[in-house]
Amino acid sequence: MNAFEIGGGKPLKGEIIPQGAKNEALQIISAVLLTKEKITISNIPDIKDVNKLIELVGDLGVKVERLNKDTYTFEASHINLDFFKSETFKAKGGSLRGSIMIVGPLLARFGKAAIPKPGGDKIGRRRLDTHFLGFEKLGAQFIYDSKTNFFNVDASNLKGAYILLDEASVTGTANVVMAAVLAKGTSTIYNAACEPYLQQLCKMLNRMGAKISGIGSNLLTIEGVKELGGTEHRLLPDMIEIGSFIGLAAMTESEITIKNVMYNELGMIPDVFKKFGIQFELRGDDIFIPSQKHYEIDTFIDGSIMTISDAPWPGFTPDLLSIMLVVATQAKGNVLIHQKMFESRLFFVDKLIDMGAQIILCDPHRATVIGLDKKVKLRGISMTSPDIRAGVSLLIAALSAQGTSIIHNIEQIERGYQDIDTRLRALGADIKRIDAAAIGH
Repeated sequence: MNAFEIGGGKPLKGEIIPQGAKNEALQIISAVLLTKEKITISNIPDIKDVNKLIELVGDLGVKVERLNKDTYTFEASHINLDFFKSETFKAKGGSLRGSIMIVGPLLARFGKAAIPKPGGDKIGRRRLDTHFLGFEKLGAQFIYDSKTNFFNVDASNLKGAYILLDEASVTGTANVVMAAVLAKGTSTIYNAACEPYLQQLCKMLNRMGAKISGIGSNLLTIEGVKELGGTEHRLLPDMIEIGSFIGLAAMTESEITIKNVMYNELGMIPDVFKKFGIQFELRGDDIFIPSQKHYEIDTFIDGSIMTISDAPWPGFTPDLLSIMLVVATQAKGNVLIHQKMFESRLFFVDKLIDMGAQIILCDPHRATVIGLDKKVKLRGISMTSPDIRAGVSLLIAALSAQGTSIIHNIEQIERGYQDIDTRLRALGADIKRIDAAAIGH
């Protein structure tokens, strides 16, 4: 098991290019199963969760060719549906939460699918009901086998339907959309998620011959078609990485340019950083963040303490709340971080408190941060990364801290961030990969 050793307190400088969007990649790669024709996808991040899904569709029989580091072609002309019953599928599908995304396309094209209960981040309950309730509305029948932990689904006669999703789940919406594009008749999906990643999926499906309208809203109308063709698609840059780098620059007093950010797809992310007093400017499609000694959190108009909370798009993404919490520790002023959507994502604050941050964990969903205004620097400690986003938040804290920090369980970070240590070293960060066993952990 590897760990990161980080020497903190160094300002960084330079340019960094965000990777392709992880969450979009999982949807788009699953969608290749909808057609027997070739699909070319570029800007794919080279990270574990995405690579596992590419391997999984390859095991299903998809012809996968890697053209360069970030571009692949996929051709799903011959799918081996018996692979579902194999132990290999159970092991690989169960270790990857994104594996649920292959169910919708397979139901649509072949009328059946099975999936082991997926794994993924330990950030509280992340229900799959939305996916299966949507499939049921389209006419699918599914049986959960508690002995084998498999979901078996029969969808030999999918028909368009009115579907009111029980929550605006991004993966749930994507999965139901992919099932509906080949169903007979018209489907209406209300309370649909409308994240840029989902918009990207719908636009790609339309280029393949689907008939989806209402893209960008929470009401999608899908007219089923008989078959879909091939296309080319480029993933958006990862908005979570972009937000992480803005937070990193503020915490470490660094001058950083984030290249090619597709600013119009970032929603309210830039505005939330502005509420924290973090300065940046748009140069073309690059975000330039100057070195800042101090940044001050706004209050509400009546002078009360600012609350930052997550909400379905176009609200603030839950994936950046951990970053905002860390950035707040060195701001001037106070803020309440309210994590509404997942109940265990704030459980890494004990590590920040050990580093000297002033945080009151009110309950599993809320933490009050009393900013230190950089008058007291965080101090380096040894810690463990509990999930992807908390891991990067702790990495940012360590880069801003005085002294040396060790972060264990970095496999969690690397599930979501490509070559993160190499890219940070290029900015001047003191970060190296070490063998955790050698330091007795």
